[in-house]
Amino acid sequence: MKALITSLVLFICSMSVVAQTYSIGHTQLTFSDASRGNRSIPVEVYYPAQSTGDNVPVADGSFPVLVFGHGFLMTVDAYDVIWNSVVPEGFIMVLPTTEGSFAPSHTDFGKDLAFLVDAIKTEGLTNSSAFYEKVAPTSAVMGHSMGGGSAFLAVQYNSSITALATLAAAVTNPSSVTAAAGITIPSLTISGKNDCVAPPADHQLPMYNALASGCKSYVNILGASHCQFAGSSFTCSFGEATCSPGPAIAPGQQQLTAAVYLNNWLKFYLKDACTAGEEFQTMISSAISIEGQQNCALSCTTTGQNADTKNMGFQLLPNPAQQEVMLYSEITWKNAEVQVLNICGQQLAGYPISNSNTVKLNLNQFDAGMYFIRVLEAGKMTRIKQLIVAR
Repeated sequence: MKALITSLVLFICSMSVVAQTYSIGHTQLTFSDASRGNRSIPVEVYYPAQSTGDNVPVADGSFPVLVFGHGFLMTVDAYDVIWNSVVPEGFIMVLPTTEGSFAPSHTDFGKDLAFLVDAIKTEGLTNSSAFYEKVAPTSAVMGHSMGGGSAFLAVQYNSSITALATLAAAVTNPSSVTAAAGITIPSLTISGKNDCVAPPADHQLPMYNALASGCKSYVNILGASHCQFAGSSFTCSFGEATCSPGPAIAPGQQQLTAAVYLNNWLKFYLKDACTAGEEFQTMISSAISIEGQQNCALSCTTTGQNADTKNMGFQLLPNPAQQEVMLYSEITWKNAEVQVLNICGQQLAGYPISNSNTVKLNLNQFDAGMYFIRVLEAGKMTRIKQLIVAR
């Protein structure tokens, strides 16, 4: 049954994740860091656009910045799976192409990541830039493997960075574990249980444990490998083929699982999206495909939003349910909507409620599996409840 639920969840997620909110635009820029002898930093930039293509106009809005570091001997092209996931959700993703040699400087790479956060924000203040008035004040440094470890280093060089998120981060020289002890911003560390290149016990866990973040989360994806967080990379795959254990899940499943957690987490911290944080928390608390750790709980009150929703809880009976389920509220809903969500946080159905504290949901349209139920009233969300549909 557990395998069936997992398969159904992943299928539903894969159908919903591909639905784009924004088209993806692309451009190439080169920045110069005057503080390091005018060091040249070429970048690939992917951004929410009015249409898909190169150098197309940026979409209307103001978008947070994600600066992403590549892995050792990996090109930025390998991370198309990342930008195709996050950019349509309303983020600008910047990928420096520096430090791609056999002898990279982790310090310089970390400084590149830190510098680019401010460089893109400056673009947002420059009349002649395509990104003028399109850049939000929030940002995250991110990365995979070497780039993940370098993202830890980057935080110490730029106090304006909002958050840190990494995929299979590898310990760097100088030590990213040592750097972690000085990091207090929100952090998300994602690893693969079957990573034999940078095993979690030697790399991601020491960094996570050393973090001084007031709110940090660790997601270890069961069966996931080091290289499958990215797309095709000969150098990464070649190295991974020389060690064990190998991946126990398909690349698409690993990438999808990472994307679900990453997107909700980024929305919560960079877009102040309370609902996304609640959905992240529900998923990590009732995970079926990951091992999770936290020193906090992402909630509406974490960002100061919707603090008065704490008395808006409800019960689901029965649970698991087969044909129907009843919601019982502690208060009377005056003008609300019950929503059924899949594991990705995508809404599958909505039911209006008026002047009632109970509602019956017919479940015949839903396959067996795990879902989440939430209620919105006047834009405020209740605590999300997990529902198991059994057949």
